[in-house]
Amino acid sequence: MKPSVCQNWFPPGLALAAFLGCSGTAAAAETPTSITVGAANTGGPMAAEIYSQFIEHLGRCIYGGIWAEMLEDRKFYFPVTADYNPYRTLKNSPHPAVGASPWQLIGAAESVAMTTEAPFVGKHTPVVQPAAGIRQLDLGVTAGHEYQGYAWLKAAGTSTASAEATLVWGAGEGARQTVKIDAIGTTYAKHEFRFKAGGTTDKASLEVRVAGAPVAIGTVSLMPADNVEGLRADTLVLLKELNAPIYRWPGGNFVSGYDWRDGIGDRDRRPPRTNPAWTGVEHNDFGMHEFTRFCRLVGAEPWITVNTGFGDAHSAADQLQYCNGPADSLWGGRRAANGAPEPWGIKYWGIGNEMWGNWQLGHMQLRHYVLKQNWVVDKMREVDPDIICIASGDAGDWSTGLLKGCSNHMHFIAEHFYSQERPELADHVRQIPDNIRRKAEWHRKARRDIPELKGKDIRISMTEWNYWYGPHVFGELGTRYFLKDALGIAAGLNEYARQSDIVGSAFYAQTVNVIGAIKTSRRNAAFETTGLVLKLYRQHFGEIPAATITTGTLDAQAAWTPDRKKLTLAIVNPTLAETTVPLTITGAKLKGSGSRWQLAGSDPQAYNDPDQAPKVVIEEAPFTGPLDRLTLPPCSVTLLALDAE
Repeated sequence: MKPSVCQNWFPPGLALAAFLGCSGTAAAAETPTSITVGAANTGGPMAAEIYSQFIEHLGRCIYGGIWAEMLEDRKFYFPVTADYNPYRTLKNSPHPAVGASPWQLIGAAESVAMTTEAPFVGKHTPVVQPAAGIRQLDLGVTAGHEYQGYAWLKAAGTSTASAEATLVWGAGEGARQTVKIDAIGTTYAKHEFRFKAGGTTDKASLEVRVAGAPVAIGTVSLMPADNVEGLRADTLVLLKELNAPIYRWPGGNFVSGYDWRDGIGDRDRRPPRTNPAWTGVEHNDFGMHEFTRFCRLVGAEPWITVNTGFGDAHSAADQLQYCNGPADSLWGGRRAANGAPEPWGIKYWGIGNEMWGNWQLGHMQLRHYVLKQNWVVDKMREVDPDIICIASGDAGDWSTGLLKGCSNHMHFIAEHFYSQERPELADHVRQIPDNIRRKAEWHRKARRDIPELKGKDIRISMTEWNYWYGPHVFGELGTRYFLKDALGIAAGLNEYARQSDIVGSAFYAQTVNVIGAIKTSRRNAAFETTGLVLKLYRQHFGEIPAATITTGTLDAQAAWTPDRKKLTLAIVNPTLAETTVPLTITGAKLKGSGSRWQLAGSDPQAYNDPDQAPKVVIEEAPFTGPLDRLTLPPCSVTLLALDAE
């Protein structure tokens, strides 16, 4: 890629020539590198919502990432059989996807039968004969840590029965702990157990063995004892550091086949389903109540996307009433009965997901979807007229049609993009800001060309953006990110500052494991390189962009903090060489002091793994100048916070 002579930000309407006479044209490769900041020349604030996140029921994003449940198929969607062969997809991954029962039979083939007579949940329940049992393998435990769980059990005959639950972490009798369960009656009851692991392994197992009489096993659960209301404690710590202002949920492609009613009520009685868009089983353990509570725990606003694929306007309106309706309304009463008497007041509502794509469940032609978009929003506004609605766009004919036909039925319009890998480092990094700029420029032109937008300020909500390439190390779509990807995400955040007049929010996709900013193993969680950048900018980058000109290959952007006490400057060096760059700052009185944060390394392929010591970290140090010349390490993101007088 040829270096750019001007990677600029200017307040809307300000001609380039008005600021240092920059032409904005491409330069030859020998163009010297420099950064010039006009600190007094500022634009509209960069929305804090740029740092929002997206989670979907896909792979190990929620189950295995955010949610603490350790067991697969705990509600027995798949029948337990003597043919133990659970991993049907992603077999070469450390986290293969389950395509058959992950429960292994202990005993003869006939010792477990699936009964469809009054099943505890779903379509059938396993009945285990005496002296037999079932076990689940490949669990991760850490020595000294405690684990808590339970099983819903009932004697399948006329007499009482007994059972025992055992956690196994190695070979021999000393590498297991057993909890006895006595007096199992003829009606289902919840029997709890607790273990303390004596070893560290990813090959632990949980066994449930039966004695005395046949026992029906309704459902089983096992979580680390330090879980926070069902959430993984290690992941939750990182999510709080990420400090995303909004979480978008439940999809994504998943939403177009999702019935939100499956995710309310008694968690153990919610039906297991086939994931409608991806692989595996949807347990419905993480539903409306869990998502809302999750947002409260991480200090974020909830955003719910309604199903405009196989769903309809009435279902969306009922879902809204469930969330925001008073306790004396039909669905608000159901919410209150399920433990939440006060309305949640959820204000952000996505209207469908990628309905322009032929891969989407319920995909339809544009002219038909315009009618459906408006119908859904009209019915929802009958329930709560104050909601903020975000249409699902795609720059081109689809977004044009929505902006023409639905401009009175949206506050924002969503856009998505993903970038893949490129061999040249600078090219790889530039993809992200280039895609953001492309979307912004398309929508600026749409504002000029579409009469229906006159007088309206419908901004972009970039509800999915990221890199997406490479093997699935962390389960389905669980791609790994490298230092070079962190540089691209940083350049993207710089670009969002440059486009602050038209991009109102952005949602990094996805938060955990699935193309995520955080990766988890069975026992640990860690920030990806991209997550470190998101955390760094969220904590320290300013909000009021200042005019910035960069020549050469660097990507830089300045922004004031809201109190104007610090001028921040973020710089991406997408080369393998140390670079010394002249810096000119006008329009600000700076003290020459401040702070510096940096991610850097000589290897653009460096990455972090949750089970290893981090290779990429944020280094913090005081900054004492000089201000006229900066030395930047190779393959680096540098963020300065300069004290102002």
